[in-house]
Amino acid sequence: MSIPIAILTPDGLREAPYRANSLAEAVPFEPEGVYTITRTFNRDCVLMLDEHLDRLEESARLEAIPLQLDRAALRRALRTLIEGSGYAESRFRITVPRAQPDHIYLSVEPFKPIPTELIQQGVRVVTVPLVRHKPAAKTTSWLTERTAAQLPEGAYEGILLSAEGFLLEGLSSNFYAVMDGVLRTAGEGVLSGIVRRAILELAPQYLPMRLEPVHKDELWALEEAFLTSASRGVVPIVIIDGQIIADGKPGVQTMWLREAYEEWAQAHLTPL
Repeated sequence: MSIPIAILTPDGLREAPYRANSLAEAVPFEPEGVYTITRTFNRDCVLMLDEHLDRLEESARLEAIPLQLDRAALRRALRTLIEGSGYAESRFRITVPRAQPDHIYLSVEPFKPIPTELIQQGVRVVTVPLVRHKPAAKTTSWLTERTAAQLPEGAYEGILLSAEGFLLEGLSSNFYAVMDGVLRTAGEGVLSGIVRRAILELAPQYLPMRLEPVHKDELWALEEAFLTSASRGVVPIVIIDGQIIADGKPGVQTMWLREAYEEWAQAHLTPL
């Protein structure tokens, strides 16, 4: 069944000239530009939507796209699509085309939470030698470029590896590791993820933190690892490139941060 997709124009909402069954399936049909993606909570609430829109505007600025965002109209349009979808929870993408930035593409699909067993058992990731040329800008070209990463069967996510061998960020997430009791994550050369901002605020309550990536040669010394994204929250990592992290189980600090983030998110929800 096709998902709700529409274009918000200066004259209001209009139907998109294509159909798709998921956000991923809609990617090839969307025009080149910048985007943001997130989910709903409690059906019609959102988390840090203005921060998503701030980043969308910053991405447009970095890409020299003359965006003048009408946030009230955008929220109304999203409410219309989400209410009409009938989904219990939604995941949605907002795409601003380079060629016509006042025609904003809105796509909505059912939100599917990460399976409980993956949180309980942790996930396996692999490093990939892809380069994100403008990590501060969330561009649609990256949606296409990252498909070049051929992940092996069973790998949950790919982690971008710098030319120097440092683990930077995931294909669609931010990456963190605990080493010598210190939380490490790249301080530059990565996208400023919305959940990442919450983690940087919460983490110092639990352990010291350094904005510095870990190197691939240090995988053996990692005590914990996890990734974050707006749709998934905090996801524990237990294997990187075949290297088992510590005892191969989700770390205590990781699970504390996951619980703290979930509580923080519920406390910061706002109506769409």
